[in-house]
Amino acid sequence: TIQWETLGRQFVEYEQVAPFLIPEEQERRLLGFLPLFIKAWEQSAGVIVFPNIQLLASEVSKLLTKEIKRNLNGKTAEEARLALEQLLKQKEEAEDGHLLLKLVYLLSQTDLRTTWNIIGSGLPAALMQCLYLFFTVPLKKTSDVEMSEDDTQTQEMLVKIMLNVYREEQGVEELLAADKLQSLIIATASLWDQCSHLWKVPTGRVLRTISKAQTKNSIVYLQAVDCIKIAIQNLFKLADTLPACDVCEAASIVLCFVKDSYPISSALLTEFENNDGYQLLLKILLRCEGLRQNEGDLYVDEILDMLTCLTTCGKTELKVSGNIVHPQLPHFDFERTRSSGMTVKNLQAFQVLQSIFQRSNDQHLCGRILAAIGTIWAWDTVNFFLLEWTLQPISQFTDIIHFKPHPVQVQFFRLVESIVLDLSYVPHEILKKVQYLIKENTVPFCTLTALRCLLSMTKKDLLFSDIFRDSGLLGLLLALLRKQAKVLRKSAGTHLPDLEEGTEKELSAVMLKMVAALTVGSVRNTVVLKDYGMVPYIKIFLDDECYRSATLTILEQLSVINYEEYMSIIIGALCSSTQGELHLKLDLLKSLLRILESPKSHSAFRTCSGFNGLLSLLSDMEGALQDPPSGLWTTVGQNCILELVFHTLQGITAALHLDPVNSNFFQKNGLFEKMAEDLGSLGCFGTQGEWQISRSLEKTRTFAEFLDAAFCSSEPFPMWLKNCIWILNFLDHMVKGTLHLESYFKERKPETEDASRDDQEGPHAEDDHPSYVSFSCRWEMGDCSIVHPGAVCVMVRLLPKLYKEGHSQLSQEIQCAVVDHIQSLVKSEKSRQVMCGSGLLSTIITSCQDAFRNGSHPLHLPLTRVFEKLASQAVEPDVLR
Repeated sequence: TIQWETLGRQFVEYEQVAPFLIPEEQERRLLGFLPLFIKAWEQSAGVIVFPNIQLLASEVSKLLTKEIKRNLNGKTAEEARLALEQLLKQKEEAEDGHLLLKLVYLLSQTDLRTTWNIIGSGLPAALMQCLYLFFTVPLKKTSDVEMSEDDTQTQEMLVKIMLNVYREEQGVEELLAADKLQSLIIATASLWDQCSHLWKVPTGRVLRTISKAQTKNSIVYLQAVDCIKIAIQNLFKLADTLPACDVCEAASIVLCFVKDSYPISSALLTEFENNDGYQLLLKILLRCEGLRQNEGDLYVDEILDMLTCLTTCGKTELKVSGNIVHPQLPHFDFERTRSSGMTVKNLQAFQVLQSIFQRSNDQHLCGRILAAIGTIWAWDTVNFFLLEWTLQPISQFTDIIHFKPHPVQVQFFRLVESIVLDLSYVPHEILKKVQYLIKENTVPFCTLTALRCLLSMTKKDLLFSDIFRDSGLLGLLLALLRKQAKVLRKSAGTHLPDLEEGTEKELSAVMLKMVAALTVGSVRNTVVLKDYGMVPYIKIFLDDECYRSATLTILEQLSVINYEEYMSIIIGALCSSTQGELHLKLDLLKSLLRILESPKSHSAFRTCSGFNGLLSLLSDMEGALQDPPSGLWTTVGQNCILELVFHTLQGITAALHLDPVNSNFFQKNGLFEKMAEDLGSLGCFGTQGEWQISRSLEKTRTFAEFLDAAFCSSEPFPMWLKNCIWILNFLDHMVKGTLHLESYFKERKPETEDASRDDQEGPHAEDDHPSYVSFSCRWEMGDCSIVHPGAVCVMVRLLPKLYKEGHSQLSQEIQCAVVDHIQSLVKSEKSRQVMCGSGLLSTIITSCQDAFRNGSHPLHLPLTRVFEKLASQAVEPDVLR
């Protein structure tokens, strides 16, 4: 602060005596002040505390202007350039010119008033002369490749001063007195290949800054000297000889002045258009095809961005009236799309973008054109209609899109998709062309991408189910799928790489998804599929996991019109599947469960041998949960096996739910006994099935506590017991009629490495069991009434098999826990009535006769209590006695 105060007093003294000093003495005193000021600035971390800063800026800028002019007078361009370099160059001992430059650089960054003082000194015109010479007069080739660190700092200071000065309109106005602005613009368009390499980028920065600060006077000035016209003529010549990226860099500078001037005056744009400016841009941009990645991308993108902006520059609004083809989405209203935003008024500019896309196959160029179109639509929704009803870009692009690189095809169809998803408009003519593209299938990847686009639209609204049926797309897809199904059927068991891998396989998968989407919610389309005789062909796709999800969706839609046919296909596929096709079985069971949610399907399930079919799945898993696993089951994770058991029991429960006919059928045909037998042979239950006698137990835990201990604590439990507890838990929910509503397993993602890896980990994998939540509170809070008494019989039949050699204490404890749990189930009068009315008491007693006969058996008392509770409701008193 003291230092700044001292400097302030010294400058006041200078002000007071300056009028009485000769010019040479004024300069000497001012120059002597500069090092002190710069030193104070450096020592105060760039903070300037100086009261007369505007006057100082004015004095220093005037002196620097005088020095520049003195070094330019009477010299050739080469001599003047060298003289300027020597003037501004930093040397071992700071020279006056460099000190002046540095101080103006510092002062130009302070505040606007100070900048205005610098502008008023005449410095802007002098600096433009400097820039013109540095740009147009290169040094020797060896010196024009790289700068020293000091020279780089000098260049940066000079450029920064110009940027600070020329961003103000006053700074631009000061340039008009000299002729160097138009000379520099024209030089960039004619001498780009001959100019100083080291000054190209700085010159571009400065001219772009000037462009953004154009005034009405500067535009009149540039127009008066035909600046844009001459620049375009010169660029036409360069476009044939210079590398494409260099021409782009030069052209982008000229185009900046055209684009930035338009909000003030259309004069430069008119001059640009009248002198074939759009043809020049088209020529230049087409030359950029095939450029290496990142080579010239910045300037290509800049030109395309400015060209995109020019599409909205025009004197009059475009007035077009299109014929809206119906049907349209319910919420589409063309009148509401009209707005006063940035609408397209300049079709000439857009035609350049359109022509580039049509004539180029360059990925970057085409991608940028599509991005530009998306931007124009985003500016104003009406722009889509203005363009499509005049130049028809998207419609025309559809005809040639298969020639473009794959990423461009993907981007294009996303743009088409956005017409529906974002604009809520159905472009019927474009969709017809897309459908023709699919039919021709010239490039499979393009066909695949197009079909995905239509699939996304179809999922948006049911209207597309009608549109694509009436247009013939549904029939086309069914014909293609029939052909593919025949190939698959013929090649069953053999490997056909061309058909089963890559794009062709993806295409078949997406065709199935499309048919599935067209049939969901559309009975009419499902009838069309059936009338085409497609059902036998569709079910062929069930075997491949890639196709299965969509195939099941189609078959589920078929169930709407014919439950029997659906049940016949699914049950048949389940029964014919091999032991190793666990994922197929799981997917079929999940589909079956979805259909069984409708009570109308239960009769068809029964008549199509659904119960026997599901029980046969349990039979096929004999020994699957054995620990350690053996045979085929060694390669299958026990989580997958448990999931299959769970979904099988879920399917049975769903078919029995609120259906007395099915419940009676299941019981009368002894299927509960068959279920108990199949579950008992899974491998986790004991094989002897004997009751072991023990006088006392060290622990007595409830079944709920067993669940918590097995899955929510660190207590080690043998794998066989965990599996038994899970199955008993499934049966408990079946007893209550809620199993089909439960969900213990995460959804598996088809064909992913992670899923297959999880299944391969085997029974000791960390996450090998379903996600467990504490059930202890749910049993107490929920309704414990018995819905399916036959499931109680299954639990009782499995009681003896809960005993395992080597785990005597644990076996008897779980047996007691299950019996106690059964006792809790028959607490309510309603449950006792259901049990006694089921006619299953003799079955239960037979299963437990060993425990009844031996009064010392630990289960004797709890089982006796169960039957004491049933006695009051007994309809079979002789059996109970």
